Amino acid sequence: MPMKKTGALILVAAGAALVSGCGSTGLFNHARPDEFAVQRQTPLVVPPDFALSPPKEGQPRPSDDSLQQQTLDALFGGPQARSDIEKSALSLAGPAEPSIRSTVGDPGTYTVAKGQVTRAILAAPEGDGQSAQTAIGG
Repeated sequence: MPMKKTGALILVAAGAALVSGCGSTGLFNHARPDEFAVQRQTPLVVPPDFALSPPKEGQPRPSDDSLQQQTLDALFGGPQARSDIEKSALSLAGPAEPSIRSTVGDPGTYTVAKGQVTRAILAAPEGDGQSAQTAIGG
């Protein structure tokens, strides 16, 4: 029987030691950091300009345009000077017709249907071309 009482006493003492770490006073009491003191709170400041006018109904916010332009500049680097090759290609192409978007789908517009041929070329297996064959359609 003394062995059971000793084992129970050790178990109770170990449990008490573990639970004492959860309280504010106990064996394992140590200084914990204050979670609200991690960052200093800046004082509230009254804005200097009280002459702000309310937005007009139906008009976009004035900051949206500049934010959109800033985003485009960040993504694409803003307007850049064209290279000589680009200028040459654009001058050879000439100006675009104003109705180009409406005439692209017109049946009178000459286009090349590349559907099946392009798919067959892209689906061809890779190789060195030694076993390639050509066929001329009649």
